[in-house]
Amino acid sequence: MNIAVYGFMGVGKTTVGMLLADKLGYEFVDMDMQIEKNEGASIKEIFQKHGEPKFRKLESKLVEKLSQRDRLVISCGGGVVANTINAEVLKSTSKMVYLTATIDEILRRSSSDNSRPLLNVKNQKEQASKLYEARRPVYSRYADITIDTTSKTPDEVIDAILEEL
Repeated sequence: MNIAVYGFMGVGKTTVGMLLADKLGYEFVDMDMQIEKNEGASIKEIFQKHGEPKFRKLESKLVEKLSQRDRLVISCGGGVVANTINAEVLKSTSKMVYLTATIDEILRRSSSDNSRPLLNVKNQKEQASKLYEARRPVYSRYADITIDTTSKTPDEVIDAILEEL
């Protein structure tokens, strides 16, 4: 069994995923980092050169590959589970851990990170709110565990996940 940590950008997927993998003795895989490694380019560069559809295809291929392995904590990019096929594949081999946070907290955490192509717009709060609201029903549908990270430390989030597992 794997554990897939997912949710919107800035909710703490990478930090929580790394700590959770360490606690469980699982291997940690950050999907965005793995795609960057595989492609020799940043997510931002992939979006700029090839567009979002190409990036989403790379995500789907990686989901297929990772779902064939065991004892992984997978930090999913914010859009991975928005694709129903990806979500179903992950759900078939993983406990699904959905991390949430308020939009204000997400923007606070992400404000200095210009590598997030979907937030490279003038009105970040409006864009983030629209995207978050569009994805929330899908995110919720696949969750085995849901944790709001807004007012929690990473260790508190890990403890909450471990209680639910």
